[in-house]
Amino acid sequence: MTAEISYRPFLNRDRLVHIGDSDVSTCQSLDVLFKLEGFQTVVSRNSDEFIARFGQRRPDVVILNFRLMGEDMMPALRRIKDMRAGIPVFMLADAPDVDGTVEAMRSGASDVFVKPVDNERFVRAVRETLRRDVHLNAASEGQRDVEIRGFAQLTPREREVLQLVTNGQSNKEAGRELGISPRTIEVHRARVMDKLGARNTADLIRIVLTS
Repeated sequence: MTAEISYRPFLNRDRLVHIGDSDVSTCQSLDVLFKLEGFQTVVSRNSDEFIARFGQRRPDVVILNFRLMGEDMMPALRRIKDMRAGIPVFMLADAPDVDGTVEAMRSGASDVFVKPVDNERFVRAVRETLRRDVHLNAASEGQRDVEIRGFAQLTPREREVLQLVTNGQSNKEAGRELGISPRTIEVHRARVMDKLGARNTADLIRIVLTS
């Protein structure tokens, strides 16, 4: 069961799109496109820049040209996937490449776009991917496992609190489990609600559970 939540553009202000392409015009075009969507952006023109900047700050979305990493492209994709951080990677191809597309998708790419890129379709694909940032796994013994992907602005503690709130635990029960006060749980819950655009606790649970 997967939660369906609405796309919330205001969250983009905390999201970073990392664009990797050696072509100047492509970088400039995508940089403007995603800044207009409210994202932060960073551009890398070669593999060394990409690796260095990726290490400085983990992005929420990666846009990467097939040629940028050369023979290291597929291993790089698999490493990003193995990080289990839920970072969607959208590949750019200078020309149609069926074999490359299949291998990229198998290695963890979210989608492949051939130049010239259809900007409207591209942005829509990113939106749809980010819309699925909150996932709800099947219930086990009455407990639901919430997996949050892409919401880099949620701290590990906020993720734990969201997990417990979704499972129906009170502030006192959640505080006892995490070893912190009910008041601290309330503060974390309020921050999670703000970041996910929830008006109250019921709305927060609806965002996660509604399908």
